[in-house]
Amino acid sequence: MSVSLGGTERHRRIRSMIAKAMWRRIAGELGNRINAMSYLPKWLILASVIGVIAGAGAVVFYEALRISTHVFLGLLAGYQVPTPAGEGNAAGSAHFARAWAIPLAVVLGALASGFLVFTWAPEAEGHGTDAAISAVHHNPRGIRLRAVIVKIVASALTIGSGGSGGREGPTAQISAGFGSLLARILDLSPEDGRIAVSVGIGSGIGAIFSAPFGGAVLAADIVYRDDFEFEALLPGVFASIIAYVVFGAVFGYQPLFVIPGGYHFNQPIQLVWFALIGLLAGGLGLLYSKSFYGVCELSQRLPFSKKLRPALGGLLVGLMALGLPEVLGTGYGWVQKGLGAEMLHTPLLIILALPLARILATALSIGTGGSGGVFGPGMVIGAFSGLAVWRVLEPFAPGVGHDPAPFVIVGMMAVFGGISRAPIAVMLMVAQMTGSIALLGPAMIAVAIAWFIVGRSDDSIYRSQLRTRSDSEASRLQFSLPQLATVSVASVVNDPTVLLHDHTSVFEALQVLHEAGVPGAPVIDAHGTYLGTVDIDVLASLADQNSELPVASVLDPTTTTVAIDTSLQVGLEALTQAGGRWVTVTSKSRHVVGILAVGDLVRGYRQALYNNVGKIAQVTPHAVAVEGRVGPHSKLIGHPLRTAGLPSGCIVITVQHSGEMKFATGTTTLVEGDVVSALTTPQSADALRQILSGITKEPQDHGV
Repeated sequence: MSVSLGGTERHRRIRSMIAKAMWRRIAGELGNRINAMSYLPKWLILASVIGVIAGAGAVVFYEALRISTHVFLGLLAGYQVPTPAGEGNAAGSAHFARAWAIPLAVVLGALASGFLVFTWAPEAEGHGTDAAISAVHHNPRGIRLRAVIVKIVASALTIGSGGSGGREGPTAQISAGFGSLLARILDLSPEDGRIAVSVGIGSGIGAIFSAPFGGAVLAADIVYRDDFEFEALLPGVFASIIAYVVFGAVFGYQPLFVIPGGYHFNQPIQLVWFALIGLLAGGLGLLYSKSFYGVCELSQRLPFSKKLRPALGGLLVGLMALGLPEVLGTGYGWVQKGLGAEMLHTPLLIILALPLARILATALSIGTGGSGGVFGPGMVIGAFSGLAVWRVLEPFAPGVGHDPAPFVIVGMMAVFGGISRAPIAVMLMVAQMTGSIALLGPAMIAVAIAWFIVGRSDDSIYRSQLRTRSDSEASRLQFSLPQLATVSVASVVNDPTVLLHDHTSVFEALQVLHEAGVPGAPVIDAHGTYLGTVDIDVLASLADQNSELPVASVLDPTTTTVAIDTSLQVGLEALTQAGGRWVTVTSKSRHVVGILAVGDLVRGYRQALYNNVGKIAQVTPHAVAVEGRVGPHSKLIGHPLRTAGLPSGCIVITVQHSGEMKFATGTTTLVEGDVVSALTTPQSADALRQILSGITKEPQDHGV
C-alpha cells in the first residue's frame, strides 16, 4: 500500500513538473511574440486582456460586497442601506430595527478583516490604490496574487459590515495585480510593466464606477502629483472601455447617480458660490488627508496586535452610526438622496456635521488597518460639503436656486479632485457617474481652487505618488547619464557566479552563496528557464527550521529581469526596481545568460563616455545634453561652478572625477580631466564645449 501511495505521489509530482514546464514554455513564447510587436498591436492585446480581468474583478468584488452587506447589516442588524439610482435607488431603512447590533456588525466585519489581512497578506492593509501606485514606481512585478484575493475578501468584510470605505481600492488592486502578473510571466520591460499596472489601476476604478473615460485618464493622471503618464493614456482607453463593457454586461450601463431634472448652466453668479465650494473643498481635502494618516500613525502605536486594531476602529464607527447612519458603508445611497430633495428636511446641524463625520469614520475604518478605498469616501465627503454650502446659501444668496444637485456634484469633484492630485480624471469620472457633462465647465473654478490650495501644502491622499516623472530614481539617473542608451546590456553583462536549480535545498543554496561571496542568485528549472531569485538573508532565516526545503518554494518570482538585447538605459531602470544591487539578464527564451550589477553599468557607461566624449544629445526641442572633458587650458579649472562663467541657461548635472561620478552643486570645483555632463540651450551648446575644452575655434575666412 505504501509503495502504491509513494508511486502515486511521485507520478503526481512528475505531472505537475511537466505541466509547469509546458506553461513556462508557452508563456515564454507568448512573451517573445508580444515583446517583439510594435507599440499599438502590443498594447491593444495587453490592454484588452487587462480590461477583461478588470471588468470581471469588478463584478466579483461588487457581488462579494453585496453579499457581505446583506449578511452583516441586513440579516444581523436588520438595516437596509440606501442605494444610488444606478443600483436600484432603494430608500433604505428609516430607522434601526436592532440598534444594538450596528456596532456589533461593524466590529465583527473589521475583526474578520484584520485577522485575514495580517495573517495572510499584510500588504492588503489600508487602501489598495496607494499600494498599486507604489508598485508602478518601485516594482511593477511585485504585486502578489495572494494579496489581491485577500484584498477582495477583506474589503468586502470591512465595507459590507458598515465600515466607511470605497470599493475602488480592491478593484484597482485586482486589475493592477493582473498587470503585475503579465509583467512577470511575459517578461515585460520595466517601462511596459509600469504601464500595465497603471492601466490596471485606471480600468478597475473606471469599471466599478461605470466611468470608462474617467478611468482611462485616471490611469495616466493618478501616479504623479504634478505630471502625466502619457504612455498609459491610449492603453488605458482600450482597457477601460473593455472593463466597462464586461461590468455593464452584468449590472447594466446606467450612470451610478441620476440628477432629477438635469442641469443647465444659466446663472453666472453661481461661479462665485462654486468658488466658495473650492475654498472649502481644499481645506476639507487637507483635513481628510491629515486625519487619515494621523489615525494611521496613532494606530501603529497601539499596545496590542495589529489584527485587533481594525475592530477598535469599527467599534467607534458603529457607535457613531447610531446617531449618523450616513457614515455606514460606501455612502453612495446618501449621495443620491442629496442630489434630490430627500435631505431637505434633515436638520442643518447634521448636514454641516456630515463631512467631518465621514472623514473621521473613514480614518477609523481604514486607517486602523481595515481594507477599503479612500476614493469613494472622498467623493462622499465632497457631496456632503456641496450640500452643506447649498443649505447655508439657499435662503438668501442670489442665483443659488432650489436644486442642490449642482452643488453636490461640484463638491464631489472639488474635494477629491484636489486632494488626489488628479483633478482632470476625477472631474471626468464624476461627470460620467452623474451624467452631468454640462457641469464640467462651471465646476472647473472650484476644482482649480481646491487643487491650488492642496498643491501649496504639497499633500495628497496618495502618499506613493511622485511629484513628476523626473523624480523617479531611474529617470533622474537616465537624465544625467544620456549616453546610457548607446550601450547595450550584452556588452557589459557578466556570467552568473552562482546559478541555483529549483530542487536545491535551502541549506545547500546557503552554503553555495556563502562560499561564492554573493548576496543572492537566480533560480532555474530543469530546462534552464528562469524562475526567480533567492536572497542570502532570506535563506539564512530559513536555514535552521526549513533547511531541506527546495529553493523553488522560497524564491521571489517578482524580481525584475532585463533582456540581453536591450540598452543600459533599460538596465538601469531594472536595477533600481530590483533594489539597486544586481539584476538577472535573460534571453528571449527566458534562459539566464548573465548578471548585471551596478559596477557593470558604471563600467559600460564610462567606456561609452570615453568613446563619445564631446557628443551632443538632443533632450527636448529647447534643451540638449552636452558631455565634455575639461581640457588643460579651460578657464573652468579651479573655480566653483556658480562663479565659473558658464553660458546662460546651462545646468551642470554630474561630474566624473578620478573614475567617480558625482552630482554637481554650486560649490563643485573642476580640475583637468574631469568629464562634465550638462544641459544647455541649443544655441549655447557649442560655446559650452569650447569652454570645457579650453580650445576656441578660429573664425573661418570666407573671403576669396
